[in-house]
Amino acid sequence: MAIPIKEGMPAPDVTLADQDGTLRTLSGYRGAWVLLYFYPKNDTPGCTKEACMIRDAFPDFGALGITVLGVSTDSVESHRRFAEKHDLPFTLLADPDRTAVSAYGVWGKKKFMGRDYEGTLRTSFLIDPRGIVAKVYEHVKPEAHAGEVLADLAALKEKAASS
Repeated sequence: MAIPIKEGMPAPDVTLADQDGTLRTLSGYRGAWVLLYFYPKNDTPGCTKEACMIRDAFPDFGALGITVLGVSTDSVESHRRFAEKHDLPFTLLADPDRTAVSAYGVWGKKKFMGRDYEGTLRTSFLIDPRGIVAKVYEHVKPEAHAGEVLADLAALKEKAASS
């Protein structure tokens, strides 16, 4: 399935509760770079690996001015436990009604151990300070994603500075 949100498009504005139950709206982060990363489920091996790799690189994300928002269809309470268990320093957004996964086109057919089912596709969006999608990451590799995003943003900032 192709992701309908492409580079250069405005990022769909969504409002979701974070791990503390506070409502967060994507447009509230205008003026900053945002990594909006969608993942299938809290406390699964790949999702834990991805979150912990971002956690470990979090000072580098801060140095580049990137706000990190993780989104799954898990509940607020599940997000709170996941964030506490793994000392995640960034915001997790709960999307149990599939508002954001639908808006971003990241809900779709998946396969696992020969079984077909529907779920969240591991996809990320790097959103620029104006709210425009600068980069779409499909088929994210959990162990490499943090480094990939950091390298891409450093390159985008360097390109902007030289033009």
